[in-house]
Amino acid sequence: MKINELSPAEGSKRGRKRVGRGPGSGHGKTSCRGHKGQKSRSGGGVRPGFEGGQMPIHRRLPKRGFKNPFRKEYSVLNVGDLSQFEPNSHLDPDALREAGLVWKMLDGVKLLGSGEISHPLVVRIHKISHSAREKIEGAGGTVEIL
Repeated sequence: MKINELSPAEGSKRGRKRVGRGPGSGHGKTSCRGHKGQKSRSGGGVRPGFEGGQMPIHRRLPKRGFKNPFRKEYSVLNVGDLSQFEPNSHLDPDALREAGLVWKMLDGVKLLGSGEISHPLVVRIHKISHSAREKIEGAGGTVEIL
């Protein structure tokens, strides 16, 4: 069997409904929209969240707390994850991304102190916890904040 001979199972795929193609199709005239009304019109229908004039749920439920619009969100990484690098490696956010340890750059990368490291590394990073800094410097490495 070759890849060009593959086909989906019989009956698993269905053709799209072609409306407005005459009375013989069974979907002619009103094109399955019924007669008159808001939903039969071009561009008709209600916006998402509209509940027919009833107070919508997003306005009925109480709001709590404070949402800081200037909050920074960091991609987190642990010290134990850095043990895969060679001794005296220079690590920055780009190197961590290439290694697959950081998959999404948000507002920066933060290094946390979970895990152990036994060899020195040169780390340039946006934010670091106190315990992570102690572990890296204890192993003979250096930390630079970007």
